[in-house]
Amino acid sequence: MKWPAFGYARATTLGDVWRLQAEHGEGAKLLAGGQTLLATLAYRLSEPGILVDITRIEALRGIALSDGVLRIGALTRHAELGQDALVARHAPLLAEAVPLIAHPAIRNRGTIGGSLAYADPAAELPACVVALGATVVLASAGGERRVPAEAFFTGLLATALRPGELIAAVEVPVATPATRCAIVEVARRTGDYAMAGLAACLVLDGGRVGAARLAFFGVGDGPVLARLAMAALEGRALDAGAIAAAQAALAGDLDPPGDLHGPPEMKRHLARVLTARALARFRPASEMAA
Repeated sequence: MKWPAFGYARATTLGDVWRLQAEHGEGAKLLAGGQTLLATLAYRLSEPGILVDITRIEALRGIALSDGVLRIGALTRHAELGQDALVARHAPLLAEAVPLIAHPAIRNRGTIGGSLAYADPAAELPACVVALGATVVLASAGGERRVPAEAFFTGLLATALRPGELIAAVEVPVATPATRCAIVEVARRTGDYAMAGLAACLVLDGGRVGAARLAFFGVGDGPVLARLAMAALEGRALDAGAIAAAQAALAGDLDPPGDLHGPPEMKRHLARVLTARALARFRPASEMAA
């Protein structure tokens, strides 16, 4: 199928974006990495009046550390996340997720802002920012507003973005010496979307779980924060009993739809398996041997 006819404009400042949006309204569609947008155009799932190319806007670029927060510009490409020293040190979960995202050609073009804006329920980065307790910074002609990542994803391919807004950056609390994070997934082939996945972040305090955030992907309409499983872990030593309790609690957290990969019960089974795999990585080697 051929693309629909549309106009094209390159914005070099945020002011250009606000002007073009005012002129074209909902017919203006933003183009960053384009790795999802171009596919929707090919299938006529998106028919914009004009594409607004934002790739030259410097205000949306850069990775910087300030006051215990790592700010990642929305135009940061996946490959840059995987190579940046600040990300590796202060938000290693994001760096670990990068090799799981599609293929090198897509990682070289796709952006973190684009991934969050399109909110694919099987994508890795939305779950990662939820697990990290990040904040999504939204910009419009009226200024900026901040939305917690767990409130940003509102449904299937739906977000808290309002008309006239774009994602400017993601702000991630920096990891501490007590922070442990991991991402695991099951996919049919390397580069495929995940059949099920888990981004997990724990704070370990004296051998016990002080706090836990378990964000599943590929098992719902968006990232699913498994609050019952998190509660089953908190305050406990991270032993086999705690992991089993978290697995059992997933029955109340997850209500996955069936899809081309399999029925809901298969998704629940994969979620339990991934929970054990992720949490086992945080257990001391001496306990694993026991």
